[in-house]
Amino acid sequence: MSDNSGFFERVYEVCRKIPEGRVTSYGAIAKYLGAARSSRMVGWAMNSSHNLEDIPAHRVVNRNGVLTGKHHFGGTNAMQQLLEAEGVKVRELQIIEFEKHFWDPMKELS
Repeated sequence: MSDNSGFFERVYEVCRKIPEGRVTSYGAIAKYLGAARSSRMVGWAMNSSHNLEDIPAHRVVNRNGVLTGKHHFGGTNAMQQLLEAEGVKVRELQIIEFEKHFWDPMKELS
């Protein structure tokens, strides 16, 4: 990686704790890490995690519950399929009942 490797690893530590059937946002992770304006860097970390099998990147979506990272899953519906297999309903690339499934690391890990 680069100078970002320490930040990326901190992102991955949070991602590993997202429970099955729950999702969080890039911004929520950034805020938890004390870098509230770094949601884009969280996205870069997710993009770099595609070879790391222990990172549930499919559980990280944008602040509106949209599957913006789906193109990092090989151009397939894999992100949606993984979420649906965990009981998260998705319609037109957006999580249904996003608030119900939202996992906030500030509340859950503090």
